[in-house]
Amino acid sequence: MQYFITINGQVIGPMSAHQVFAYSVNANSSVSTDGVNWAPLYSYPELMEMLHRNESQTDYQTDSKRILCGIMAMLFGYFGVQYFIMGKVGAGFITILLSIVTCGAWEIITFIQGIMMLCMSDSEFRRKYIDSNSTLPLF
Repeated sequence: MQYFITINGQVIGPMSAHQVFAYSVNANSSVSTDGVNWAPLYSYPELMEMLHRNESQTDYQTDSKRILCGIMAMLFGYFGVQYFIMGKVGAGFITILLSIVTCGAWEIITFIQGIMMLCMSDSEFRRKYIDSNSTLPLF
């Protein structure tokens, strides 16, 4: 089955159920199967089942990824390790270049970033770093 969703007033779709969860959706997100008749996501049992499954997996994955990225940013931030862990390869290479250009002074920024990662909530980490479209998310 194909689904359509609305994000910030924009209709996105058609897409599979798995693709729906690539976006930040919740039980009240507007979903349609034909692009005309809209209903909240909770009215689709198959999507709600996937939402609950994703939430339980995401909480654990985000928490462990946040802690790992925070520690790596503090210890090896000048290599951009935290960005490679997050899957933001471009940001990792930019960090390496900034470390070279600044003769290692960029490590101060990544050290502060690591402390902030360890202090923020999982949902804030996910929003700022994992779900962000930014090439080089800093703070």
